[in-house]
Order: sequence, then structure tokens, then C-alpha cells
Amino acid sequence: MDFTKLDGLVPAVVQDAESGEILMVGFMNETALDATRQSGFATFFSRSRQKLWMKGETSGNKLAVRQILVDCDDDTVLLKVTRLGDGNVCHTGERTCFYRSLTDL
Repeated sequence: MDFTKLDGLVPAVVQDAESGEILMVGFMNETALDATRQSGFATFFSRSRQKLWMKGETSGNKLAVRQILVDCDDDTVLLKVTRLGDGNVCHTGERTCFYRSLTDL
């Protein structure tokens, strides 16, 4: 992975492995990617808190990683996941972070 383009981070697109629905986008540094691979659960780097966080660590809505794909430039990953808990991924309680249309803003 090329972690040099975004100050040590790569975007991580999260997709439901069964439905294909895009659930969220986070960022990973090398440590977060290693933690995800080792634990099997999506772990990200929080840019605002400057620390690692596992999705669902407090809510129970973890993301079990089924497959990790890398884009052609080695600077973005796609995580195909199975949602655990109540299945809602967004911190607002929505199923996906992509629930609003640009025209709604």
C-alpha cells in the first residue's frame, strides 16, 4: 500500500459483502490496516482524535471483514464486510452513512 499520498493514510471504502451497498468511508494508516487484517474487524484511524478505532467498539455494530481489495494505484482499499449488531453503520443510527441526497442539503 502507498501510504505517502495522504500523510500516511489511505481511504477505506466499506461495502456490504452481500448487497453491494456502500456503507461508509474511513481512513486507515498502516497500523489500522494491520489491525484489521489481524482481528478480522474493520479498524480505522481517526483524523480528529489521532488514534485507532474499531468500528462498533462501543455500539456493538462491528464490521466483520470478508475481503480486502486494493485499487490499481495501491492507495485505496475496499473492505467487503458483514454487519454485526443491529446492522446500522452510521453514527446517526442510519443503516449507511450515504442516506442523504445532495438535493436534501
